[in-house]
Parts: sequence; structure tokens; C-alpha cells
Amino acid sequence: MSNRTGTGRAAKPPLGLDAGRRGFLKLTGAGVAAGLMSAIDAPVFAQQTLAWDKTFPKSDRVDHRKVSFYNRLGIALVADRYSPKTLDRSQRHAALVVGGPFGAVKEQSSGLYAQTMAERGYITVAHDPSYVGESGGQPQGIASSEALVEDFSAAVDYLGGLSVVDRERIGVIGVCGSGGFGLAAAEIDPRIKAVATVSMYDIGQAKRQGLAPQLDDSALRKNLSDVASQRWAEVDGAERTMVIGTPQVLTASSTAIDREFFDYYRTPRGRHPRATTAFARSSDAQMMLFWSYQHLGWISPRPVLLITGDQAHSRIFSEHAYEKASEPKELFVVPGAGHVDLYDRVNLIPWDKLQSFFGPHLARGAAPSSRLR
Repeated sequence: MSNRTGTGRAAKPPLGLDAGRRGFLKLTGAGVAAGLMSAIDAPVFAQQTLAWDKTFPKSDRVDHRKVSFYNRLGIALVADRYSPKTLDRSQRHAALVVGGPFGAVKEQSSGLYAQTMAERGYITVAHDPSYVGESGGQPQGIASSEALVEDFSAAVDYLGGLSVVDRERIGVIGVCGSGGFGLAAAEIDPRIKAVATVSMYDIGQAKRQGLAPQLDDSALRKNLSDVASQRWAEVDGAERTMVIGTPQVLTASSTAIDREFFDYYRTPRGRHPRATTAFARSSDAQMMLFWSYQHLGWISPRPVLLITGDQAHSRIFSEHAYEKASEPKELFVVPGAGHVDLYDRVNLIPWDKLQSFFGPHLARGAAPSSRLR
């Protein structure tokens, strides 16, 4: 990941956010009772768009709704909910929370995964994480591991409040950075019955040491000192410094990893105006403290599936997680796939593998200790 920097001023909170929360709490019961019939769930903020502005085509086999809900930290999250058009609303169904890459929005890869899994029979939500996209949290561009993990549990709260969702059959898919955050959520939230990661990135390790196998203690201390200096500068009135993860332009010295991310985030293939790969430099210290794998054993006997490409520079993260996780677990390597390929290359994404994983583990009456198939 790049360490290029830029500057930006902290944004002011949107007007009416606190007042809207009280109205949302009053409306929640009515929204849940309406099930999947309402086009929008409160709260609705001015920055939301109802137009189809995804980086993938809209499916004619799925119903799509824009929804909003609060996480435990009081941050309003905006999400897209997908459900099969053939859904039997007299029954309760399995559901999935889908999170996307670090800084990405629901209109990108997480939405593609959510819509496709809805075509396969699941009720799904793809959310904008706290401080990103249409979700709240001020100022935007903050990275908080607590919030990013909590967002998954908040989405479970939301799904479990729907009359058509079986609370005992909710799973998680985390793409790239959300793979680490989704695993961490499953570690502490037993309501998540199965978790799959795709092209997982451990953002904590990436901030501490990048792809290096060992931590450089002196480099870590220098990074922490630089963050501390930046905080003093902001106390004294300096603008926020942003760490930009994907370059705006390519040069002769651009790395293969920079080029891979550029091809998604900076081209019509995956570019979206609300996505960001820029986060406040002052967030780095807190993110260095995030360890995705510290308590992976807590997930067992619930199953873990780790999907990576055989050409992915990030493969080390999935392999590391597999070593640390307890059974039942599986590492699934996709031939011919790089890291970003599994964001949107639908011919490479192993949809059938995801189906065969979640199918039995989120089936009615499934035992949590059942083995992967």
C-alpha cells in the first residue's frame, strides 16, 4: 500500500443527524413490520441517492432497496439490501452481511457479491462502513478498527430485525480489508454463524509492516512518532494529512501492486465517486493496534472459508489466517486470480464455492460444528 500523502479539512457534520436518530428509533418497528416491502428504511439523509449507480449491472432476478441503520457507536450506516424476487415471505431465510475493500463503497465489489448471493437465495446487505461513502461518522476519512468491526454486528442487528430473516442463519462475506474486520466481528459475535473472506487484507499488519513477514520494530516506532507529530500539528491548526492508498496517476516507477489497484479504483472498471483510498494519517496508529488473527480460535466451531488467488500479492494474509484459525476451516485458492481480480471478475470469483460453503452451514437446523464440504 502506498504512503503518498495529501491534505484535507475536516468536514462538518450533516445537519439534522441527531434529530433524525430519534425519528429513526420511532420508525424502526414500522420498518421491520413492513419487511422487504418498503423502498427505503429510515433514516434517510440528503447525501443518499436512489438511482442505480453501481459499478455492476442490475439483476432482474433480485429486489434492491436502500436501507439505513445505526451501529453501537451511534453512527448511521447506509446499505443496499438485496433479496430474491421469488422470496417466500411466509418463511424465514438465511442472510449475509457483505463488506468491501478498505475505503470502498457498497456500489463496488461488496454490492456485486451481495446481489449475486441474493440471486442464489440469500437476503443480503452491503454496507458503507463508518466514515465512508453515504454512511455517517465525522469527519469522513477516519479509519477506526472498532467502528469497522462494529459495522458488521450492526448489520447483523438490522437483518435479525427483519421478519423474513432467520436469526440463527446469518453469515458474513468480507472482501479485502473487510475480510479482517469480518473475522474480528465473528470472533466476538456468535450470532455470525459462518464467515468467508475473499482476497483478505489484514489492514493492521499492512499498517505495521506491509507484506514483510517480520515486524521492523524501529520502523514501527518511527511511524508512531510521525503520527504523534502530525497530531500535534493538527492541534496547532494544520490541515489533516491523508494517506492515499492508490495513486492518482501511474509513473514508470509505479509498482505492480499500485498498477493493480489503479486499474480498479482509477478506471471505469471500478471507479466510484464516493469511494476513497485516502484516510487520515492520524488514524494509522490506532489501525496498527488492530490484529485480525489474535482470537481466531474463538470463532470455532463456526466455520471459516478463506478464498485467495494463486497470483494474489495478498495471499500471505489468508495463509496466515488459516494457520491461526481453528477447525472447521478451509483455504481455497483460485487458479489464475490476482488480488483485485476477485473484486469483480465474475468468471474467476468462485460463486459455487461460496454457495457450497454457506448452503449447508446456514441451512435450517445446521449444526455449527459441521465440517466444511
